[in-house]
Amino acid sequence: MTERILIKNLSAREDGPVTVAGWVETVRDQKKVQFIVLRDETGAVQLVNPAVRELTDENAGSAHTLAVTETISGLAHGTFLSITGELKHDERVKLGGLEVKIGSLEVAAEAIPETPITSESSLDKRMDWRFLDLRRPEQNLIFRIQTTFEHALRTYWVENDFIEVHTPKLMASASESRAELFELDYFETKAYLAQSPQFFKQMAQSAGFGKIFEIAPAFRADPSFTSRHSTEFTSVDAEISWVDSHEDVMKLHEELLVAGFTAVKEKHGAAIAELFGIDLEVPTVPFPRIPLAEAKQIVADRGYVIPRADDDMDPEGERQISAYVKEKYGHDFVFLTDYASSIRPFYHRRHEGDPSLTNSYDLIYNGTEISTGAQREHRIDVLIEQARDKGMEPEELEFYLDFFRYGVPPHGGFGMGLARVLMLMLQQQSIREVTYLFRGPTRLLP
Repeated sequence: MTERILIKNLSAREDGPVTVAGWVETVRDQKKVQFIVLRDETGAVQLVNPAVRELTDENAGSAHTLAVTETISGLAHGTFLSITGELKHDERVKLGGLEVKIGSLEVAAEAIPETPITSESSLDKRMDWRFLDLRRPEQNLIFRIQTTFEHALRTYWVENDFIEVHTPKLMASASESRAELFELDYFETKAYLAQSPQFFKQMAQSAGFGKIFEIAPAFRADPSFTSRHSTEFTSVDAEISWVDSHEDVMKLHEELLVAGFTAVKEKHGAAIAELFGIDLEVPTVPFPRIPLAEAKQIVADRGYVIPRADDDMDPEGERQISAYVKEKYGHDFVFLTDYASSIRPFYHRRHEGDPSLTNSYDLIYNGTEISTGAQREHRIDVLIEQARDKGMEPEELEFYLDFFRYGVPPHGGFGMGLARVLMLMLQQQSIREVTYLFRGPTRLLP
């Protein structure tokens, strides 16, 4: 079999024989010529066939060409083909300035003519036929960006001497809140799907690993139907030892994001501009930092009073503080710091001298929270007391508390939703668009 050439590599080749393969995007079947736009995982190219409609004495040797012409006439959108022909550079061709004159054509897999979705289909309908929806160039680019972004994060971590861990997703008890746990039968007992790798990240600090990271699934039994929630998501986590405060965690977090955005802009900036109309900006460091109480006052001064009574920032408040930061600092990111201990987990370290506040933060990007981070409480007696304050029984946390009975250095870390970052980076309306296969309260298929 002749070596297949990826479409993105055709422009660098000289005119001559090539073999390309992909799926049919469009067919224009004219009287004297046929055109196919063929797309593969790297791009699209125009194929041309000077059509022969019938055999005559003059073209009696063209039975093969007639067969190719008839095959092209019957091609449905989505049919997978392999084409061998002559590449020709021609600046008059709008699609890439080149085309391939068809010599031979092999149908690898036919598609049903009736396409179940179009560009006008609803998001839910497109999710029903996700494998077809993913053929769009925009979707292909999203997951190339995801690949580049994750690779850049890993490169940063590895170059800075982090250890990658793979924590279990089957848990014997809750890591944060039982209200958001998926429970399942596990032989003669019950197990829970992990909401986060939090406890195991901290275990690595007791183990002396120092700096660790993980990119892995997490699960939340949250019956939410918003554009930014899902029941299964990819969590980006890091934990480091020997921190003085949550400031050390924020410094790590912003440096990591700069590394990721830089790699995406360098590799995909032009494609993002073409397909999404976005001039992607690499954020500058340091990111702005605003204590939560101050942020709430800023939002109130802008005319929006947060109605929540639990000391947290609501979605509209996040949008308002982001607008303020964009106006004042020209920045898309802001750390909201010093959250109340009443709304933070028991393992967040509290302020020295003011236990009503924690050494914690939320990271807001373009108006939406993408991450929570904090310095952890590593003193066993304080940790037990804070667990009791939250109505938790220390006996239920024995395996976790054992980490601290044998010594843990001061440490901190964060968890960040990968899909939320991509959604906001590419200005999409829903994480469904940037999740390979979305899982929500009413979606388990495909």
